[in-house]
Amino acid sequence: MNPDVAADLKDLSATLAGVEAVMDLEKLRADVDELEEQAGRPDLWDDQERAQQVTSQLAYKQADLRKVTDLRQRVEDIEVLYELMAEEEGSEAELAEADADRAKLRELIASLEVRTLLSGEYDEREALVTVRAEAGGVDAADFAEMLMRMYLRWAERHGYPTDVYDTSYAEEAGIKSATFRVRSPFAYGTLSVEQGTHRLVRISPFDNQGRRQTSFAGVEVVPVVEQSDHVEIDEKELRVDVYRSSGPGGQGVNTTDSAVRITHLPSGIVVSCQNERSQLQNKATAMGVLQAKLLERKRQEERAKMDALKGDGGSSWGNQMRSYVLHPYQMVKDLRTEHEVGNPGNVLDGEIDDFLEAGIRWRRQSADAG
Repeated sequence: MNPDVAADLKDLSATLAGVEAVMDLEKLRADVDELEEQAGRPDLWDDQERAQQVTSQLAYKQADLRKVTDLRQRVEDIEVLYELMAEEEGSEAELAEADADRAKLRELIASLEVRTLLSGEYDEREALVTVRAEAGGVDAADFAEMLMRMYLRWAERHGYPTDVYDTSYAEEAGIKSATFRVRSPFAYGTLSVEQGTHRLVRISPFDNQGRRQTSFAGVEVVPVVEQSDHVEIDEKELRVDVYRSSGPGGQGVNTTDSAVRITHLPSGIVVSCQNERSQLQNKATAMGVLQAKLLERKRQEERAKMDALKGDGGSSWGNQMRSYVLHPYQMVKDLRTEHEVGNPGNVLDGEIDDFLEAGIRWRRQSADAG
């Protein structure tokens, strides 16, 4: 076997062994057995919420176990394949195919390795994402809608279910803001690197003189709260408004006042929900979003105190973090990781995995350096 290929295969196997150690396959198998036992109980669906939690956890853990065991099998198979080709002098076409498989394996193992870097307290949680138009008028509202679509397309590509809780449409085009949930384990840990201000440079489709316009949109990502989280909310500190749900251009999508807006008076946080059928359901969903945002605020305050104690000055990796340039050239560049690509169309269509992986690695390196 070619010494370079042998060295690469050894490196691949070692990287995968590191992933297997972090994922703790023995514990993962035990978790799958335990969840299978729970899923088989006849009284499981007496508590629907608990049942959904068990079945989705089981599906995700089974998928993780299958993914890592399949990769180990593929690494072993390709080692045998190269040895056979070395003995029997495989054709150039066979060698090229094996090399392509090896490159794909490296990509898949690297992607799984990134998952093992998500070890923060809430990284395993589902995510609540809010996108807001910032400076730039109608272009910013249009850009906010482009970003929302980008994340929803990314989730769709991966088969992650999403729920859009609230969309506030702008008058001319685009959205003022939108909040949606990504239902997948590690969605929070993965998408939290998207938090900050995104910048778009293009010829404005809304400017009749065809001038170049720079606009901004903000992305906020918080973990979904669970029953174990203690988030105290005093009902007296809430203002609850009900209103009629509306779609783009103000058209009514619901003829009753079922949409709910909750204002948390001490913090000024405002959350809304209009996608559920009843006012009661919308209020319950909006309360869940408010709890998540208050939990995140508490975490940020605690982090700021720790940073102050460390003399860090609270340097956040949020704020302006990515530029999307459509004119005078085509480029998307992450301002923290320096990762860039020349196809904004693909990125805005949900191809953001490379940016997410670069962001997760960058964050981990920054934390280790700190």
